[in-house]
Amino acid sequence: MKQILNRLFEHQYLNRDEAKEILTNMAAGGYNESEIAAFISVFLMRSISVDEFLGFSDALLDLRANVDPLAAYNPIDIVGTGGDNKNTFNISTLACFVTAGAGYKVAKHGNYGATSVSGASNVMEQHGVKFTSDVSKLEESIDKTNIAYMHAPLFNNALKVVAPVRKALGVRTFFNMLGPVVNPIRPKRTVLGVFNLKMARLYFYMYQQTDVDYSIVHSLDGYDEISLTSDFKIINKFEERIYSPEQIGFERCTEKELDGGATPEDASKIFDNVINNIATKAQKNAVIANAATAIQTINPQLSFEDAVAEARESLESGRTKETFRRFLELNT
Repeated sequence: MKQILNRLFEHQYLNRDEAKEILTNMAAGGYNESEIAAFISVFLMRSISVDEFLGFSDALLDLRANVDPLAAYNPIDIVGTGGDNKNTFNISTLACFVTAGAGYKVAKHGNYGATSVSGASNVMEQHGVKFTSDVSKLEESIDKTNIAYMHAPLFNNALKVVAPVRKALGVRTFFNMLGPVVNPIRPKRTVLGVFNLKMARLYFYMYQQTDVDYSIVHSLDGYDEISLTSDFKIINKFEERIYSPEQIGFERCTEKELDGGATPEDASKIFDNVINNIATKAQKNAVIANAATAIQTINPQLSFEDAVAEARESLESGRTKETFRRFLELNT
């Protein structure tokens, strides 16, 4: 690691094979926490290259647990990179339940918040969800409720090894970037939120080499999801397009209206309010907009307006609430 760090401190880059080998060694316990922290810190001071990103992804995908039976459901994942320092409530996770309530299969891959109060795993834990890597239980969940939740460290030892270091650093790292692309199912459908356009371009280059149906979303004021606080960009295999909230039938909202609170309990309360359709208009609309993006990714022939109508109906009819109730029955 000392040799690697010296190279990196001299502004050299890793090739794809080197990046893969380093992350593989990291997962095997080959480096101590100080070495891992120093390595991660390099990428806080300079951008990750495409080769480095692909090498790290290769390692994590090689190390993942086998959950192939879930791939047969052709599920979608809705995930943000995190690290936008906006401390929003759990918009992506809620969008997953709205999408499942609309009748689509979802495989949500999530983790504890590293840079926000409440990540997906925090809010699941607040509701008593027991994390599992038992494929039969996950399959039962996606079969009966349209959604399965996978706590990332159970499916990849590398993520487990670096979790304490990420939490201690408390800043955005390249693992924020890797998380969305190492769902162990390797879903063929995904909505991916990113916190800047440079990162959107990196994912776009990567997805161009795959057969994934993807939508990369970015709010132009820095959110890694459709926040409705500003115009936002969606990149998919058909086009790149900037929308305004008003264009798709929504009112613009403020950053304060999307705040996730100071504790996991605060975020959990907002989560429940959305599920129960008693949240504020701004909170509901942000969730609906992201769920609509997932629905349109699955059905590209749908207009955005029609996808919004499907998502809204799922939430306001109570189908999202019923989906979450059945999910908790099976997973707590």
